[in-house]
Amino acid sequence: MKIDRIELFHVAVPLPAPFHPSWIPGFRQTDNRFDLLRLETTDGIVGWSAAPRMGFERRGLGALLGPYLLGERADDIPTVLQRIREMSYLGWRVGWLEAACWDILGKAAGKPVYELLGGHGGRVKLYASTGEVRSGAARVEEVQARVEEGFDTVKLRVHDWTLEQDLAQIRETRAGVGDAVAFGVDANQGWRVAAIADAPRWDLERATAFCKEAEALGFSWVEEPLPNDDYAAMAELRSRVGVPISGGELNSSSLPEFGVMIEKGCLDWYQPDAVMTGGVASTLAIAKKVQAAGHKYSPHTWTNGIGFAINLQVYAASGQDGTVLEYPLDPPGWVPEARDGLIAPWAHDRGHLDLPTAPGLGFEIDRSALARFGTRFYLGTKVRVAVSAVLDRGLSEAKQLGAVRDKRLAERAAGLATSTPESAARAGLAAVGL
Repeated sequence: MKIDRIELFHVAVPLPAPFHPSWIPGFRQTDNRFDLLRLETTDGIVGWSAAPRMGFERRGLGALLGPYLLGERADDIPTVLQRIREMSYLGWRVGWLEAACWDILGKAAGKPVYELLGGHGGRVKLYASTGEVRSGAARVEEVQARVEEGFDTVKLRVHDWTLEQDLAQIRETRAGVGDAVAFGVDANQGWRVAAIADAPRWDLERATAFCKEAEALGFSWVEEPLPNDDYAAMAELRSRVGVPISGGELNSSSLPEFGVMIEKGCLDWYQPDAVMTGGVASTLAIAKKVQAAGHKYSPHTWTNGIGFAINLQVYAASGQDGTVLEYPLDPPGWVPEARDGLIAPWAHDRGHLDLPTAPGLGFEIDRSALARFGTRFYLGTKVRVAVSAVLDRGLSEAKQLGAVRDKRLAERAAGLATSTPESAARAGLAAVGL
């Protein structure tokens, strides 16, 4: 299962209508952009992963991936995790790459990834996750539409300038809809973005006032009411209010950072996104640690259809009961066909989703859609990387470096000679402490 070919694509799937994400005030989004990874092994198994993008910020990533991953074994998750860690020293957050290796493992075993991780099939309950800020009246109409579709839990977005504007929305929505619908609300304060228009900045006092009102209105959770690295303020907020506090979607240091957050008592509900946090194995380890501490886990999934698939697999393996899974949905712009883009849409059934039974991550890439909406910006093979090394280092030094690397790869491969997908999965989980 040596990684023999690496391809990277910029993808932009047009939206049917403009979308105005609450987390980027002033931004008018007209397409769903992400970078797509394709790994192929020497035995012809293909694994995919993807991560959201704004522009072409990953254009140079391939020059790093080729030397780091070509020749490594896709079923050697501990080594892949080490390569990802090494890339982070150079400033790259690339934990999302690891999911492609799990896709390969699942396909080799003929099983969904969640089964390799110890999970079982079935159904999961979803909540409708809105993305735009709306007035109370418009929000009532929106929630009623989601209820008619079968959802009984909806997440709202608040991101107005004043506390009273934010409170007005949640008050009007609760009054207009009644008590039959469960509500969460996301303040998007965990990672404030003010690159286009300015954005509100909450402090502990504003967060406290908002959360107390959400509690009085019977809200089920308040998400990211404070910056995601202000551990002391989050812990203090939890001591002041009764409504559960959630967050953690972009906390990037994986298990050690979440361990600190758990120790300090930052959150009630942890929402690590496997695309953002460090990959499948690390996110499952976080989920297990969260549950062992008596808290809830349910991931952030607002990236794209492939990101949703990755987090769905981890969620299904986590054994978490009593939570609901985020289902991004904000018509007319953010709809399943555009959200999921290159794969068959993850269509819900009255607010529920049957777990996929296909091997790997549970989807197939539509190659015709990729040809329409994607542009390949990197192709890595052993020959191409060798030529680049000669041009960069000269023939003599390139040969010396290659010989040292080939010796390490051969020694590692010898140690994995009897590996099966199941044993490789166990080794991957052991590498993160599971």
